[in-house]
Amino acid sequence: MPPTSIDQLPRREREVFETLYRLEQATAATLRGVLADPLSDSAVRTLLSRLEAKGLVRRTAGPDGFIYAPVPRTDAVAEGALKRMVETFFAGSAASAATALLGLGQTLTADEAEALRRTIDRMGASGEGEDRS
Repeated sequence: MPPTSIDQLPRREREVFETLYRLEQATAATLRGVLADPLSDSAVRTLLSRLEAKGLVRRTAGPDGFIYAPVPRTDAVAEGALKRMVETFFAGSAASAATALLGLGQTLTADEAEALRRTIDRMGASGEGEDRS
C-alpha cells in the first residue's frame, strides 16, 4: 500500500504519528505515556498498526518489545504540519504566519536573511504570493 498523506489521517492517528515523529522512535508504552490525551495500551498499538499498514511507521524488535519509528518523510510531514498551522492559527495567511515566526525573537544569520529576501522577491515577482480567494 502506498504511503498515505499525513493530512488525510484521522485526528487520533495524526496525533500518534506526530508525537512519534517528535520522539523519532518509541515503544508503544513510551508513546502512550507522552500523548496529551492518553489512550489505552491496546488503542495505541492499534493506531500504530494502522499507521504501519499505511506505510507511515515501521517497527523493529527491541529488548523491551517493538520499537516504532516514522518512515522518513521529513519534507512531507513538515509541509503538512505547517499548512495545518497556517490554516488553523493564521486564517490561511502565510504572510501572517511568517511575520509571527520572525517575531519570536531569534536573530537571523546573514545567510538566512538573504535567503528570506530572495524568496520574498521571487514570490512578489512571480505573483505566487497573491491571494487567490
